[in-house]
Parts: sequence; structure tokens; C-alpha cells
Amino acid sequence: MTIKTSTISSSVEKLATGIPGFDLVAVGGFPIHRTTLIAGTAGSGKSVFAAQFLAEGIKQWNHSGVFVTFEEPPEDIRRNMASLGWDIPAWEEQGKWVFVDASPHYEDDMVITGNYDLGAFLARLQHAINKVKAERVAIDSLGAIFTQFQEARVIRLELLRIATIMKQMQVTTVMTTEREQEYGNIARFGVEEFVADNVVILRNSLDEQIRHRTIEILKFRGTYHHKGEYPFTVVPEEGLVVVPLSAIKLNQQSTDVRVSSGNSKLDDMCGGGIFRDSIILVSGATGTGKTLMVTEFIAGGVNTGERCLLLAFEESREQLFRNAKGWGVDYQQMEESGQLKIISAYPENATLEDHLATIKTQIERFKPDRLALDSISALERITSAKGFREFVIGIASFVKGHQLAALFTATTPDLIGGKSVTDAHISTLTDSIVLLRYVEAEGEIRRAITVLKMRGSMHEKLIREYIIDGHGMHIGEPFGYHANLLTGGSVTMHHNNTGCVNWQPDCTIT
Repeated sequence: MTIKTSTISSSVEKLATGIPGFDLVAVGGFPIHRTTLIAGTAGSGKSVFAAQFLAEGIKQWNHSGVFVTFEEPPEDIRRNMASLGWDIPAWEEQGKWVFVDASPHYEDDMVITGNYDLGAFLARLQHAINKVKAERVAIDSLGAIFTQFQEARVIRLELLRIATIMKQMQVTTVMTTEREQEYGNIARFGVEEFVADNVVILRNSLDEQIRHRTIEILKFRGTYHHKGEYPFTVVPEEGLVVVPLSAIKLNQQSTDVRVSSGNSKLDDMCGGGIFRDSIILVSGATGTGKTLMVTEFIAGGVNTGERCLLLAFEESREQLFRNAKGWGVDYQQMEESGQLKIISAYPENATLEDHLATIKTQIERFKPDRLALDSISALERITSAKGFREFVIGIASFVKGHQLAALFTATTPDLIGGKSVTDAHISTLTDSIVLLRYVEAEGEIRRAITVLKMRGSMHEKLIREYIIDGHGMHIGEPFGYHANLLTGGSVTMHHNNTGCVNWQPDCTIT
């Protein structure tokens, strides 16, 4: 599959790699019939990228490929890549994948083999390309062969020789090479990047004892690409997945269809329910009922025949089942019916990129109508402020692209009033915000709820009291006078001349 780029570089056609997320960053893929250098330190994912470039070509477009290995024997590569769901032996039998084995130790007599003489190697490589009519070539890795050459000039000439022959044979090629550090020289010998048409850098940085992998397109000769580093991860049964984040476009569709939040009174406060493709942020201190709102949101979907996905990052499945049962909701029966899927994970067990990739995979496989994430603030503690915002951008864009009704919860640090997740600028990425707060009144702690924002719709501005019992959340009457109510000011309840109960701040009583 070839993709022609925009008018910025309309003369350069591109070959889609098929690697999830990367083609968005590359604005279509690799420039066709050119050579791309993939540079990275140990463990950055170079070999996976090279193999996946061939694997996706076979799976998605029936493109044949040649894999040149200078380090690992083909048998090791077959075994290692099987964990990613790639059946290389089957592709070899079909004539879609062929190895050119130049590794130091090999045993398989069925593959094309040879020594380190580049003249003989190139002859065998050309033969392999012609044999399977390859459109893609992966060479892994240059460092193993060029350690035999002492002069940088010779290395550069040999690289140029390989790139020229690949272009003449009209194949699109990736070549991997090692780096000695994450930020510094592009490649070990300092000449590789000047020969290749394109350069992609993979990094595996250590930040606060957590590894973070990123990918950057350093150059695409004669064509456009997105700039900067983008996080990626390697997912079992899938391979390398790039999270394009800032390359995401605001082109999602929108709908006027409303659905129930699961609480009829809250629906009234929202002007008749929530929009089908909206993201609702529920912000409140611990114990204010955020998980209960998730439960009602899920139950409301299941009761109307919708499929629901619940992602929990603070409580185990057993706790969720017990809590829901206490409010009259049977999660177990919902799962058994196929309408609900619950995934519970500890945030620190993976990177934020891993969590995002898992969420995207689960949405694509389960195809839910509703998504609940409890809580998004639990994920905030495993990354930087910038990384957290980018995560929310990624998940919000993906959810909207699938037109899901989504509910995210966030825990505020203070019990009375205090800051909310809106201070981290996450509010701009959500469509609606519901605030849950504790209120001090007459020596008692009461609960208050208000709809702070609802994009695209009128909504109630009142602050109402609510109670929680064994049947769920019950939203009652509004507080009468509520200056400073949400910021922690105490209120006093008293009777007016008509016998009605009003709420007023202590400082205003006369």
C-alpha cells in the first residue's frame, strides 16, 4: 500500500508501515523505495521494529519481505517474534518471508547463508529479493558487520553501496544500528545517518526508576513528518505500538443523542442526560461517591442493552463486586451475560504507555458502548505532569473516535473544598465536569454535588445535597445560599419565617 503525502511533498510517495500509530507520526509511512536507518540503544526495540515492518506488510497488504540478520540466528528470531503473534515459519513456507543469515552462529541449512564479504552478501540479498519478489527489506543490525572495517570512509562507502542497490531494486528498506547513549551521536560509527535517506531514533530512557520508550523521526529526506518524541510500547500478541498524542487531529464526529448517566436526577441536572460521545469527569474527595457514580453509570448502560467496559486502578475485582452488590448491582451477572467487562490493574505494574495501549486494545476487542475509568488520578502518580496530560489526550481522542460515552473519576487531595483535577488542565479535555464535595454544616459533614460544565448543552447551575444509602445516590434539594460552599466554607442551617430550611455561611448570620 502506498500513500501520497500532502501538497507539502506531493512528489514523494510513501509506503505505510502498518505499525500502529507510527504512520500517523510519519504522515503516511516511509518514503517508498528508500532506506531508513533505525537507531537505538540496547533494549530500545530496534529488532522488533524491523521485524514488524515485514510482518505488517505481509498481514495487511500481502507484501513479501527479506530479513537480513547479522547477529541472531534465524531460529532465535522465529522463537522471539512468536510471542508477538507472528508465525514466521508459516510465512516462510508461503514464500512471503525469507532470511538472509549472516549471523556468527547458525544451524539452519534452509536459509540463505554466507560470510561477511559484502560482495557475496549483496549477491545473496539480491537473489532473495528476486526469489520472493520482495517489496520490503529489513537489515538487523549494521553494527555487527561494520566492526570488521577500521575506517569510517570504508563504512560509509559500503553503506552507500547497500542503499543504492536497494533503491535500484525498488524495495523499501530499514536498517538498524546501535547507539551508545540515548542523547548524543546518532549511531556508533557516526556516518550511518549521512548515508540513509531517513533516520528514526528509538530511545529507552530511565526516569525515576521507570523505563520510558520513545520514537523520533529525525529526518525524512524530501517529505514531511511530525516533529518530536512520541511514546511507544511493545504489546504481547501485537508488537510495537506508537502513541501519537500531539499528532492526533481534532476531526472526531459529534452527536446530539443523549443517554442516561444512570441517575435520573443527575440527568435532569445535565439537561436531559449526557451526550453519547461525551467524556464526563467526576471529581471529588475520597468517600464522596465517585465509584458509586461509576456503578450507576455502568448499570444504566446495561439496563438499556449497552456493553460496558470498566477499568479500575484503585480497587480489585472482588472489592468492585462487593461494593456494587451493596448498592443492588450484580456485576457478576452482568459479566456472565457478556454486557460488562472489568479490568483491574495496579498503576505501577506498567508504564502509562502500556496502560494506554492496553485500554485501546480492550476497546477494539470488546467494542463497548460505555467506558468507565476509576480513577484517572491513580495513573497520574506514575508519570510527569506532561506525560499525564498526553495520556489523557490520547485516551480522550481514542474514546471520541469510537463515539463512546465515558466517565472518568479523579480524587481531590482535600476532604473539604480544595483543588481538583481541573488544576492540571485536564478539564479542557473533558466535555462535562461533575463536582462532589463535603460540606460542613451544623457540626455535620454533608455532601454536595454540582454540574460545573457541560459542553454543548445548558445545565443546572445549582449546588444540591445528596445522600448515599444501600440503594445508591439520592440527589435532593439545592442549598439555599452557598457562597464559598465548594471551597470549604462552613454553612449553617436555619429556619426562615416561612418555616423552610435555608443554608448560609456562618459569617453571614445576623
